[in-house]
Amino acid sequence: MKLINIGFGNLVGSDKLVAVVAPDSAPVKRVVQEAKQNGLLIDATCGRKCKSVLITESNHVVLSAVSCETIQNRAEESEDKND
Repeated sequence: MKLINIGFGNLVGSDKLVAVVAPDSAPVKRVVQEAKQNGLLIDATCGRKCKSVLITESNHVVLSAVSCETIQNRAEESEDKND
């Protein structure tokens, strides 16, 4: 399993990710709210502003203070190192 650093020492398994999206749109905000109500929200922002929302296969929603582009770059770097 390849792990991606999503900021502040927090890691997510890349094979479990379905999407990495920006938190600004109303549909994403609804997804975050529903995950919070259902106990499926993981806040990995360490008190910082949320810059990306990661959605997993298990319907868990992870909030990160790292931008979507940075997470993409880190995922690509981790693939390159493991190849």
